[in-house]
Amino acid sequence: MSNASKYKSTFLRGIIRENPVFVMLLGMCPTLGVTSSAFNGLGMGVATLFVLLMSNTVVSLVKSQIPAKVRIPAFIVIIAAFVTVVEMILEAYIPLLYEQLGIFIPLIVVNCLILGRAEAFASKHSVASSAVDALGMGLGFTMALTVLGGTREILGSGSLFGFPFVGEEANMLILFILPPGAFIALAYLAAVFNKLTRKIA
Repeated sequence: MSNASKYKSTFLRGIIRENPVFVMLLGMCPTLGVTSSAFNGLGMGVATLFVLLMSNTVVSLVKSQIPAKVRIPAFIVIIAAFVTVVEMILEAYIPLLYEQLGIFIPLIVVNCLILGRAEAFASKHSVASSAVDALGMGLGFTMALTVLGGTREILGSGSLFGFPFVGEEANMLILFILPPGAFIALAYLAAVFNKLTRKIA
């Protein structure tokens, strides 16, 4: 298999076959906690994508220098450094999103998706492969959170990315912007996603 084919397979795996949210059900804490709107879902997805890409790259670069006994703590320190960067950028330049995401930003450090990719993939593969894997997984995660947030916002508020498309008098399904709505929407979207992508994968 050529390098281009290998990278394409690695990239698409994170979006389709092993989508972190709809297939592997990873990172459920932010997935269910912040996706009350498409804007929040997109923001959390992009923040996670950045941390995943940077941490995968650094872990792949320094993997041979990290003793096996401290591998996991070292990975967590690397991830935490990039989460701090994201947190500071959001607080300085996108304060509205920073306030909306709240505690879920520092919790990116313990997101099992990021630590899992560092341990299972980046620590065993080249920098290029690790970066492609991070992009695929990160985009798959971002796509899933945005779709979930958008679905809940449409059904619960009658708007998308904050722009209303129904009148205020419309009776929307308020349940979908409440915590139980996250579970319901995720279950249906995961079922639809797996049904549609079964043949593609």
